[in-house]
Amino acid sequence: MRRYRTIVRFRLLHLSLALVLVISEARAINKDTGDLLQESKEEGRLPSLISHVPEVAARLKGLEIKLRGTLPDNSSLLERKDQVAQLGKSLWLEARATIQTQGFLDDRPLYWQRLLVTRYLRSQSRRLGLNGSDVEVLLQLFEKYSRGQADVVWGDEEAHRVLITGFDPFFLDRAIGQSNPSGLIALALDGTRIETQGELIEINAVVFPVRYQDFDAGVVEAFLEPFFSSDELNLFVSISMGRDDFDLERFPGRRRSSSAPGNLGEHTGGSSESPLPPLLNGKPLEGAEFLEFSLPVAAMRSVSGDFKVHDNREVTTLERGAFVAESLADLQDQTAVLGSGGGYLSNEISYRSLRLAQHLGISLPIGHVHVPRIQGHDSVLLAKILEQTKAMLVQGALARE
Repeated sequence: MRRYRTIVRFRLLHLSLALVLVISEARAINKDTGDLLQESKEEGRLPSLISHVPEVAARLKGLEIKLRGTLPDNSSLLERKDQVAQLGKSLWLEARATIQTQGFLDDRPLYWQRLLVTRYLRSQSRRLGLNGSDVEVLLQLFEKYSRGQADVVWGDEEAHRVLITGFDPFFLDRAIGQSNPSGLIALALDGTRIETQGELIEINAVVFPVRYQDFDAGVVEAFLEPFFSSDELNLFVSISMGRDDFDLERFPGRRRSSSAPGNLGEHTGGSSESPLPPLLNGKPLEGAEFLEFSLPVAAMRSVSGDFKVHDNREVTTLERGAFVAESLADLQDQTAVLGSGGGYLSNEISYRSLRLAQHLGISLPIGHVHVPRIQGHDSVLLAKILEQTKAMLVQGALARE
């Protein structure tokens, strides 16, 4: 039966990817081609990286050579799509292998390599005179493959299947050399198989951008729906960098209120005085003001390590301000300002995933984990965070709660 569901899931995944590309093509028709060909705010930070973070910049040199000849003049659109997809996949697998086999605990090279490629794709598209829809499709394909989003493969049918997500580095205008532990965790654990207590656990991982416009376009829902619909996952955990310890974010809120920009320098428009819902399909995201996660809390908190693990229930509403909610009943008739995960994209990915599961009518342990924050890049601290996160995921996957 699980084999049948696996076939169905892969068909759903392929359909989902195809649908996203169709949507991208349709969206691009209405875009100004010039906008797509202009260097993005993220790509514009590359000179600063090269000047200030030489250890990461050094890992871009080989890629610059590799890119020469990409998108040759006489290639068809189909050939260009295949070339871009293969390039994205190779970057993801190389970054994963470097971390998993060489112990190089750094998520930053992949992030900046990706931007080097997208900048190159834009310049080549200008040279080739590609139209907006073709440029958009190539960029979307590369994004998906270079983020591991087209590389989720399960093996043993009886294994406990765990899907996790991480994020890109962010706040780079404050610190150009910033790492994100959640992205490192995703690369370090993607494709791993763990045998413990006579059980097998398989983990697959992807990385999402820190860009509001991508979330508004539905990237979370488009990626997750095939997996949620397949009824094959045992645990889904979104992960991001947060506070001093580990926080299991119990009550994600519907609205954005953070003043923090995304990586394109964009703002939400929401504030603590006037929190706003994000978008989906061009309309405000509908749903309850707060949802409650379904993580196996006791099992995940049982893990010992260098950091405490909190069951975080603190929220903020327009009506009551900040308080600790004991249950969803405490949050009735309240307007979300901050979920327990905040008012930024980390809170939002949690809300969107829970809302999607609710919409699909599925029961699955789902929730968000904030891991301890780091300043810049710290391999020693990252190793500790990674090890404790891995142990928490194992216990969560095995839980019988």
